[in-house]
Amino acid sequence: MLTQRSRYALRAMIHLAAAPPGAGPMPMARIAAEANVPRKFLELILAELREAGFVLSTRGKMGGYRLSRPAHLISLGEVIRVIEGPLALVPCVSRTAYRRCLDCRSEADCAIRHAMLRVRDETARILDGTSLADAIADERVAA
Repeated sequence: MLTQRSRYALRAMIHLAAAPPGAGPMPMARIAAEANVPRKFLELILAELREAGFVLSTRGKMGGYRLSRPAHLISLGEVIRVIEGPLALVPCVSRTAYRRCLDCRSEADCAIRHAMLRVRDETARILDGTSLADAIADERVAA
């Protein structure tokens, strides 16, 4: 299940992606209010996203945050991986954090592993194939 922290991160990133082209940095207080994210969580989340290279920050009176690259080049999957870690539900199918399951006799014959591989692949396909720009477009259509 997607954590609240990931939902906050996605809301903040989608909000930044919806900013008009050429807009300056958006203050954290504005992002928090308009994306409905508690400021104390947003501060930590934006720091992680900045360290991962997804947002840029500017200090000062006219400072704030903006995306580091165009919205169509940032996927929901990338954002979730920064906040949550791997998308895989079990460690033996993770591409980035593989670990053998301690109670598994044979990965080749494990029905759970085979099912979780399909779940991981489809989840990654959808999340990595959906950009912030796609999310904004979907949001506008739904409104």
